[in-house]
Amino acid sequence: MRALLSGLVLLFVALIATGTAAQAGAPNPCPRPASGSEVSRPADITAKNGVLKANLSYYTAMDDSGHTLFCYVSDKGDEAPTLRVNPGDTIKLNLTNMIPPLPGGPTTRMSNASDVCGSADMTQGSINFHFHGTNTTPKCHGDNVIRTLINPGESFQFKLTIPEDEPPGLYWYHHHVHSLSEAALLGGASGLIEVIGIENLQPEVSGLPERMLILRDQPPSPPATRGVTPPPSNDVSVNYVPVLYPDYRPSVIKTQVGTKEFWRVANASANTVFDVQIKYDGKAQPLEIVALDGVVAGSQDGTRQGKTFMAKDVMLGPGNRVEFIVTMPGAEVSNAQFVTKEVDTGHYGDRDPDRPLAKIEATAAPVDLPRMPKATKPAAKQRFEGLADAKVTAERTLYFSEVGSNFFITVDGQDPELFDPNNPPAIVTKIGAVEDWTIQNRVNDEHIFHIHQIHFLVEEVNGVAVPKKKQQFYDTYPVGAWSGTGDYPSIKVRMDFRGGIAGDFVYHCHILGHEDHGMMAIIRVKAK
Repeated sequence: MRALLSGLVLLFVALIATGTAAQAGAPNPCPRPASGSEVSRPADITAKNGVLKANLSYYTAMDDSGHTLFCYVSDKGDEAPTLRVNPGDTIKLNLTNMIPPLPGGPTTRMSNASDVCGSADMTQGSINFHFHGTNTTPKCHGDNVIRTLINPGESFQFKLTIPEDEPPGLYWYHHHVHSLSEAALLGGASGLIEVIGIENLQPEVSGLPERMLILRDQPPSPPATRGVTPPPSNDVSVNYVPVLYPDYRPSVIKTQVGTKEFWRVANASANTVFDVQIKYDGKAQPLEIVALDGVVAGSQDGTRQGKTFMAKDVMLGPGNRVEFIVTMPGAEVSNAQFVTKEVDTGHYGDRDPDRPLAKIEATAAPVDLPRMPKATKPAAKQRFEGLADAKVTAERTLYFSEVGSNFFITVDGQDPELFDPNNPPAIVTKIGAVEDWTIQNRVNDEHIFHIHQIHFLVEEVNGVAVPKKKQQFYDTYPVGAWSGTGDYPSIKVRMDFRGGIAGDFVYHCHILGHEDHGMMAIIRVKAK
């Protein structure tokens, strides 16, 4: 099936090129700003009376450089709107696939009659929708990426409820059809989800201007524009404003001199690792970290109140989010920048160089951003409470490996297998379980571990224990490249299956070029 799926991707790219050429002069449904543009805030769709209702259409187009674009567009014409929900709200989302079909194109059967969700057959234009980081149901019409297929011309209704004890913070959504996800993310098929109420756990953000930033990547510049220095594996963008090799002309963030702002940053790239930093006249600025991967820092120690900590930079693998408070530059600062530092992803990994992301322009004018509300109620119970001290019911070791262009994530003791939705689950557990997983990287490029439906607590990195007071919850975490000798790089994480989620879902490398080539597997959580 691997060869067929690769063929589907190539045919799909050809389809887009042909279809776009045939529609020359037609409006671009996925318009993107020019390099050097000011960063604009995404539009919002906010839940009302406990329900978020949204109609999104999925489009594709081609830009002037020949890059294939993908986008989710609301019925108001807004691209990649932020979905804003409260804990306990229900999302009712209607998604329509507007990709042009390829008559007679190849298909592959992905589901049997008993487990079909949408369409049973995958085509070169199939899509779905992943509610990344949310602790929601993996059943059909929920956050189900194994079976959900929406083919060209079809609509599909999602209906899922955000748990009452979901941590308030930043989450995101994206395309997640296996073997097509990398191309979709490189084309921009992603947006933000905000679970409202972070000010109740961390009142320090109350009243601050709120800035929503989504970092993406895209295919590298055409060879004709290549410069002297080695090019990055992918170009990047900030809220769709491209930062292109070789000039790296940054986007523009306009702000007010000396004010504090609350920045909420998601790495929605397919493959690129960012190490984000804010520098004033070359000096790294302190970032007051409020939340990581949607979970308020320090809020799981029984007090339910967040405890910020300081950092000069934050590593964000594909899928990670960070939320922090930062003071904007004073009038004496002549060069203020939001940058990413160079990231070493291993000998066979991608090249993610040091480059600017945005130029920060501060003036005396008030900033045109919404302000965070004041705390309205005491911090509520969250779903992960007490996990650090819970009784462990199972321990497992998993590892990343590669053979040629095939990528694997394997439970130690099992045979490596490429992902197939019809594979039996690699792991079977049950509601109420608490498991410690050690995840190793046995190859010389970095991998990013991600599991759907739950978060995990990071206990050790490369065999070194993380002090209990510094342990944080994540849904995505990097495992560094192996040097070829010595111990394998590893993380040890505590998995929390004590919630009410049952069913089949996946874990995988969130470098989507790796996931698309097989580095994903199924876990089954049985009801009691």
